[in-house]
Amino acid sequence: MRFVVKHETKGRVRIHLLQKRMTFEQADLLLYYLRSCRMVTSAKVYERTCDAVICYEGERKDLFQELKKFSYEKVEVPAGYLENSGRELNAKYQEKLVGKVVFHYAGKLFLPYPVRACYVTCKSVGYIWEGFKTLWRRKIEVPVLDATAIGVSVLRNDVSTASSIMFLLGIGELLEEWTHKKSVDDLARTMSLNVGKVWLKSGEQEILVPISEVKEGDLVSVHMGTIIPFDGTVCEGEAMVNQASLTGESAPVRRASGSFVYAGTVLEEGELTICVKQAGGSSRFEKIVTMIEESEKLKSALEGKAEHLADKLVPYTLAGTALTYLFTRNITKMLSVLMVDFSCALKLAMPLSVLSAIREAGIYNITVKGGRFLEAVAEADTIVFDKTGTLTEAKPTVKEVVSFCDETPDELLRIAACMEEHFPHSMAKAIVSAAKNKHLDHEEMHSKVEYMVAHGISTTINEKKAIIGSYHFVFEDEKCKVPAGKEALFDALPVEYSHLYLAIENKLAAVICIEDPLREEAKDIVRLLKECGFSKIVMMTGDSERTAASIAGKIGVDEYYAEVLPEDKANFIEQEKAEGRRVVMIGDGINDSPALSAADAGVAVSEGAEIAREIADIMIEGDLYELVVLKRLSDGLMKRIKKNYHFIVGFNAALILLGVAGVLQPTTSALFHNVSTLGISLKSMQDLLLKNENRGGGYYEKS
Repeated sequence: MRFVVKHETKGRVRIHLLQKRMTFEQADLLLYYLRSCRMVTSAKVYERTCDAVICYEGERKDLFQELKKFSYEKVEVPAGYLENSGRELNAKYQEKLVGKVVFHYAGKLFLPYPVRACYVTCKSVGYIWEGFKTLWRRKIEVPVLDATAIGVSVLRNDVSTASSIMFLLGIGELLEEWTHKKSVDDLARTMSLNVGKVWLKSGEQEILVPISEVKEGDLVSVHMGTIIPFDGTVCEGEAMVNQASLTGESAPVRRASGSFVYAGTVLEEGELTICVKQAGGSSRFEKIVTMIEESEKLKSALEGKAEHLADKLVPYTLAGTALTYLFTRNITKMLSVLMVDFSCALKLAMPLSVLSAIREAGIYNITVKGGRFLEAVAEADTIVFDKTGTLTEAKPTVKEVVSFCDETPDELLRIAACMEEHFPHSMAKAIVSAAKNKHLDHEEMHSKVEYMVAHGISTTINEKKAIIGSYHFVFEDEKCKVPAGKEALFDALPVEYSHLYLAIENKLAAVICIEDPLREEAKDIVRLLKECGFSKIVMMTGDSERTAASIAGKIGVDEYYAEVLPEDKANFIEQEKAEGRRVVMIGDGINDSPALSAADAGVAVSEGAEIAREIADIMIEGDLYELVVLKRLSDGLMKRIKKNYHFIVGFNAALILLGVAGVLQPTTSALFHNVSTLGISLKSMQDLLLKNENRGGGYYEKS
C-alpha cells in the first residue's frame, strides 16, 4: 500500500492513501486489517478522503512496515462482515441529513414566497392525512397534534411556522430512523453466528473442518449444546431445538428427519445430521435484524410507559388549546399551546437513549439483546455466579493424568479427548487442548456419544462401555469401582485440583487432574459489585463442598451452594424472585442455561458454551470488570431516562404558560419546542460513561 503521512503525534498518525477514490468495501477491508494488527489500539477509516487515523503502541517504523504489507486482495474477512458493516448506511443517512438542511434553508433564501407557500401547502397534506387516518381509527395521538399544528398554520397563511414545524419533525424522524437502524444492525452483528468449525460427515466418519469449507448439499452433524450453523433439512436423528433467538419461543421444539432447521438456533437435546441448504451468514443476519425490529424485548418498561404517556397527553394538549381560545378569544395564545406538546420529545428521546446505551455497551464488548435487560440490571439487588469458567479462569489446564489401569496416561488422555471433543465446556476444552499439545491425534473410536448435563459422557469404545464425568456420576449413578489395590493411590489424589473420572467397564481407568485457578479480578469484582448496589452475591457450583467453601472464602461472596444441579440453580433464582428480589445470573456452561433463562437478566461469558451465549440476554467478552461497566451503564441509562422525562415535562409546561401569558409568539414557542426536542435527542445519543484506563472498575458515569 502506498500512502503519505498527513499529521502525526506520538502514538497517533493520520495517513492518506494514494488512490483516487475509496469504496465502502475497501474502507472496511482496511479497517479490518488495521484492527487485526497487534500494535494498533484503535483506527478509523474515512472513505470520502481516503484517509485513515491510527492510534498505536510501539515503534513507528513497525507500524509503517505493517501498512506497506497491506493489500485489498489479501485481506480475509469473516462471512457477512463487508455486507453488514454499516458504513454505507451511515454515509446514506449523513447525505440525507445534510440534504434536508441545505434544501430547507436554500428554499427560504432563494425560492419566491408564492412558490414556497405552494410547496409547504402540498407537503402539509401528508401530515394532515396521517392525522385524519389516526382519527379514523378512533385514536387521538401524536399525528393528530402534528396535523392540527401544521394545518392551523397553513390556514393562517403562516408558511414560515408550518415549514419550520415540518422541517424539525423531519429531522427528528431522520435521526430516530438512523440511530434505530444503526443500533439494530450493530446489535445484530454482535448476535450473528460465530462458529469457526463444524463436524462434516464423510461416510461414517465425522471430520472437524472450518465453516468456510462447507458447501450447499453437504451433511453436517450437530451435537447437543451447540449452535446449528446452517439453514438446512434434517436427514437423520431427532432432537429438541431452542429457537428463542429467532422466534422468541422459550420452549424447545422437536425436530426429526424431514424437518427444517435454521442457522443460529440451539440444539438442546439429541443429535442431528442436516443437509446444508444455504452456506454463509447473511440469512442469519437478516433473520436477527427482523427479530430485533419486531421484538418487544427491545423495549424497556420505561420506554413503553413513555410512549403510552406521550399518546395519553395528546387529548389534554388539544383540550388546553380549546380552553385557551375559549377564555382568551386570542388565536395567537391558542396557537402557542398547540405548537407545544410533550409527546414528540417523550417518544423520540426515550428509545434513542436505550438504543444508544445498547450501542455503547458494544464499545465495551458487552452484547445486550434488549433495553429491558439493562433496566433489569439497574433494578437488580441479587447476583448469582456459576463458578467454573466464570469466577475461575475460562481456560483450565490438565496438570496430571493418574492411571488406574494398564494403559499409559497419554493413551487415557487420548481416549478422554476423543469423548470430550464433541461437547463444549471449559473442562472438555482443557482435555482436548492437552491431547493436542501432546500430539495425541486420533480417529473416531467410539459409538454414539451421549451427554448427561452436569454429569458426564457415556459411550462405547471397542465394545466396552466408557464414561467420563463427575464423582457423583461415575461412582454414585454408574456404580463404578476403584480397582483392587489402587485405593491408596485414589486417596492420595491432589486436593488442589478439580477431578474428572474416566471409567471403562465400570472400573476406574484414570483421574484427570485439572487446575482451574480463580480469575485474578474475582475478589475485586465482588467488592465492586457490592459498591455498585448489589446487596446479595451468591456462588453456585457443582463442585464439592470443600472446593466451594475454599473459593467462597477467598472472594467474599455472601452465600455459596455446592454440588448443585442445573435445576437447583434455576429453582434458587425462582425462589429469590418470588421473595421480591431482582436477580442477575452469570454463567458459561450448558448446565447454566436453565438459570440464565430464569433470571431477570442472564449474562453469559463469551468463552462458554454456545447454548449459554444464545439463551443469555447479555454477553460479556473479556474479564469480569465488564460486569461493573454493565451495572454502571444500566444505572446511568435509568438516570438519563428519568432526567429526560423531568426536563421534557418542565420545559414544555413553561413554554405553554409563557405562550398563554402572551410572552412568546406561536412561532417562537414552536421553535423552542422543536429545538429542545432535537437537543434532548442528541444528548440522549451521547455516551453514558467516561473511560478511565484503570481496569479496576475505572468506568464512571458522566455528570
